[in-house]
Amino acid sequence: MTKRTVIIGNGTIGSLVADILLARGGDVRIAQRRRPATLKPGLEHIPCDVLDAAAVRNAVDGATHVLLAVAFPYDARVWKTAWPTTIRNVVEACAAVGAKVVFIDNLYQLGPQTEPRREDMALSTAGEKAAILTGATAIWMAARDRVRFAALRCPDFYGPGVVASHLGPSTFGALAQGRSASMIVPPDIPHAFAYAPDIARAAVTLLDADDDAYGQVWNMPCAEIQTPRQLLQLGAVALNVPLKLTVLPLWTLPVVGLFSRFIKEVWDVRYTWDRPYTVDASKFMTRFGFVPTPFETGIPATARSLAAAG
Repeated sequence: MTKRTVIIGNGTIGSLVADILLARGGDVRIAQRRRPATLKPGLEHIPCDVLDAAAVRNAVDGATHVLLAVAFPYDARVWKTAWPTTIRNVVEACAAVGAKVVFIDNLYQLGPQTEPRREDMALSTAGEKAAILTGATAIWMAARDRVRFAALRCPDFYGPGVVASHLGPSTFGALAQGRSASMIVPPDIPHAFAYAPDIARAAVTLLDADDDAYGQVWNMPCAEIQTPRQLLQLGAVALNVPLKLTVLPLWTLPVVGLFSRFIKEVWDVRYTWDRPYTVDASKFMTRFGFVPTPFETGIPATARSLAAAG
């Protein structure tokens, strides 16, 4: 059977995966509500609202593999409906056509931890977003006898073209313009970050994997953990500018969150920032021989891309 991959969501990760698949001659379809502003030659687009079961079923028709790489506004009020509906729609559609699914997931559902996050840790309901994603996880796990589904759990990510990142426009972009970098999270607590091109490579690795890689979760490999300040310093050196940093103390977030929905949502997952946030991805690295990009490569590339973007 000819391999056809449907990528649901053409954001940074979806676009990078499409590039990899196209470069090796893959049959790739982009499924999202609007046609991408620039659709690369060789890509097909089909309109698809992930909250519409019929639209998802139509989008994956004929697919052998599906990458679910969607994002929703960073608001638990949206997530509460959007995530379970999306997972249910994708599960049912892919079960009907027999397609394998790789889902770009995150790690909120593991809740507060004091040790590296592993795939075998119990799911948590500590916080709105953790509870929502725990419920969404339960949906696909309950369907493992009907659909081959694998989740790639990723921490915060960064990289060229990544806008919604703590290592993005508000930090490297600001430094490139001669301004102070701004963070709303502690800069001196070690925190795992995944490089977007690495996530794309890992997603393709799972799409290519044998059936036994499905029905389970995989943690995304990251470079050796550092603090945000250390990473910002790497970027400042690459930009040849001094590191100037303004930080909103974590303890102020509940008050500021009364006036800012985004800040309120960050406070909901404060357990990812108030202690070292490490990820154990030895399972993925051992199985697939995967080596993550070092920060010494990824951070300068990211900082320079933001400088070039103006």
